[in-house]
Amino acid sequence: MKIIQKAYFLVGILIAAAVVNLVLLYQAQQESTDESYTIIRAADLKVKVETLASLANSIANGIESDREALKDETNQFESVLNILRTGGTIRGQSIVTVPSNLMGEYADVENSWKDVRQGLEQIQMFAVSNDEAKDALNYILGKNGEMALTTDAVMKEIDQLDREYNRHKEISAELHELAKSIGQNALLISIGEEEGVREKLQKDRIAFEAGIRKLLQNPTDDLDLDSIGQNPENLIPIPRENSNALRQLDPLWEAVELRVSILEKNSLRTEEFDSAYNAFKKQRIELTSSLDNLLDSWNQQLQESSSQRGTIVQTLLVVDIAIFFLVIIVVRQSLNPLEIITRALSRVKEGIYGEKINYKSDDEIGELVNSFNIMSDTIKQKTQEAKETDTAKDEFLSMITHELKTPLVPIQGYVDILLGEHLGPLTEKQKERLKIIKSSSESLLRIISDLLDAQKLELGKLVVKKENHDIKDTIEKAVESLQPRAIENKVTINQHLDKKIIVPHDTERIRQVLTNLLKNSLDVVEPNSGLIEIFVEDSPKEVKISVKDNGPGIPQEKQENLFKKFYQVDTSLTREVGGSGLGLAICKGLVEEHGGTILAESTSGTGATFSFTLPKA
Repeated sequence: MKIIQKAYFLVGILIAAAVVNLVLLYQAQQESTDESYTIIRAADLKVKVETLASLANSIANGIESDREALKDETNQFESVLNILRTGGTIRGQSIVTVPSNLMGEYADVENSWKDVRQGLEQIQMFAVSNDEAKDALNYILGKNGEMALTTDAVMKEIDQLDREYNRHKEISAELHELAKSIGQNALLISIGEEEGVREKLQKDRIAFEAGIRKLLQNPTDDLDLDSIGQNPENLIPIPRENSNALRQLDPLWEAVELRVSILEKNSLRTEEFDSAYNAFKKQRIELTSSLDNLLDSWNQQLQESSSQRGTIVQTLLVVDIAIFFLVIIVVRQSLNPLEIITRALSRVKEGIYGEKINYKSDDEIGELVNSFNIMSDTIKQKTQEAKETDTAKDEFLSMITHELKTPLVPIQGYVDILLGEHLGPLTEKQKERLKIIKSSSESLLRIISDLLDAQKLELGKLVVKKENHDIKDTIEKAVESLQPRAIENKVTINQHLDKKIIVPHDTERIRQVLTNLLKNSLDVVEPNSGLIEIFVEDSPKEVKISVKDNGPGIPQEKQENLFKKFYQVDTSLTREVGGSGLGLAICKGLVEEHGGTILAESTSGTGATFSFTLPKA
């Protein structure tokens, strides 16, 4: 088998292994993504349960307009629950079905939901208000102020008597407090706080009735005094001139007591609605518990699946490494005859041209030797031609970038004149198109400038004028030029430098470095929450300037190529903002022209920090 055939065969093996790996990894990633999204949608059901409870409570408080919203939320809950069983899409994302080994937990959720749905349907169907109890409550609240004033008047009349009426005074004070308590309890019931309040209202009613009867010398045998911790009492009669308010209180209390009795026995809500609402509150707890059980089991299974996928990936990695080493061994055995050619090439590398290799064979190596012998005779000539071509290329690039840059100036000038409506008014659509032209020309101008700078750096023709300047002024000017964009995106730029530091540098070129680094950070940080910080470390021999952001960071494997020309971490983002891929390469060249170094530090997900040094010498 010829070498080329062996090479094709081995490359085919590598490609096949790579395709299998990519397919398996993609499937595993897609399955994991879909299952994770499905669990999130299932977890949303817990939020919907609370929404349903809130709407049911709103209806219980008399907001009838929420009945339709409750119906819609109920249907949405059931729709999501059905999709979890049968599969489908939610918000354009695929939803996987509940795993078969979790169908028991899912069945518990469905059964709990059936009970909850039945309760919600009853809540939507039954009337809320109990008119009799509502009228009684309104009457009590309406008479509460009159009760308080009348009991206060009773207290004042009895307070005029001597100490033989001390017990009368105590009872009148209790009546005044009981009148206020009855009003407060009625108010609590009106806002939906009924649990435990009715029992207190009943005790207050018995206590008030007992007190007024004792003051009027009426019997209390039919009252349950034990329930309120009192005993029968026989009090001396109150003089008529001191009982006017008491005689007014008696019929007033008789009317109020009747309504209090009604309120004790009846809820403000109808019995049917109250029963359905209380049942729903209990069923909601069971539904939430069953959802928690399903989500816990599903998350545990997802973790186990992720562990299994990790094992598969590790196995594939081992297989890939084994195939890789096998390919190396086969290739090495096939290419051993090339050693003689390698030695000859080494001599060519040292500048020895025209040397011939004595090797005769009809295979690819023989053909390669013949080609080498021809190449050796002409390599000097080709080298010279290549140098001349490089020089022509550099000159052509300089010329063409200059020629491209020249017409951009009038383009931008006339666009500004048109946008300023000096030649007549424009429509919004025309302004929008002109702004696109202006933005595109500015992007093209930046790219041309980057190409020129990169070419000058490569040819060693970029002039750097180093003079002693305050580095703080240079930083502030760079920040000031980008502050409008930062304000527009609601991004904060902080400088941590409050003193002068004199260091020899070209202010324009170092500002260009800082502007490039700040632009990169502005491109990656999130609007509204982005933060960019500039730190300066001063040491005896050099100054270190760092630009730190809270963006997504740079993956470790991509950091080593950051400062290469035309290298882009995220090509889609670069295309969006019109980058050339030369910014960091130019920054590196400019910093090195100053005798400094530049580096990047980043951990994916925690932002990035670009630092460069400027020597003080």
